Amino acid sequence: MSGGAAVGSRLRADAKRNADQIRRAAIDAFRGRGLTVPLEEVAQAAGVSKATIFNRFGGRIGLIDAVIEEVVAVELHGIIDRTRAIGDPWERLAHYVTAIRDLQYRQPAANDAMLQVYPDAQSLLEICRVAGEINEELIEMSRAAGALRDEFSADDLHALLHDNALALKHGTRPRREDYDRRTTFLLDGIRGRSRRT
Repeated sequence: MSGGAAVGSRLRADAKRNADQIRRAAIDAFRGRGLTVPLEEVAQAAGVSKATIFNRFGGRIGLIDAVIEEVVAVELHGIIDRTRAIGDPWERLAHYVTAIRDLQYRQPAANDAMLQVYPDAQSLLEICRVAGEINEELIEMSRAAGALRDEFSADDLHALLHDNALALKHGTRPRREDYDRRTTFLLDGIRGRSRRT
């Protein structure tokens, strides 16, 4: 191998290592604190300069697109798959609402995705599209089974989850036991008469 080829190979290896380090640092930061973490902090955790993030990913939007699958989308798809495996329409909806609220509580990035804090990030728009489709599906099936209040719509479910994202992002974080109790209140409030105990 010539000297030039060796240098080129080393540079490519360095670039790949830098990109991997940035990805790992971004995943950790976004999971812990949401998608608005300063890029300087991601760069510092990765051991690179902020300019390297722009060189490798084109900036924050490119970085979000590169890691959001691991940060939020995999969990969302897992929730949807487990939800669809439940036979009873009310239990299916209750599981979904509970699981999404749990994800919102644990993962600040899930709230950022739902709030579309970076509307130019196509990956966030895709997450919202997928969530919107499952919301429509669950509401339609639950209403058809009489498990849900007749007037409750997919727009209402979206608004409740969106408002929860706003409260978690900008409000005082509730204790977990209070948060879970409020999930129960929410579910009791939307349950159809035939399913009330």
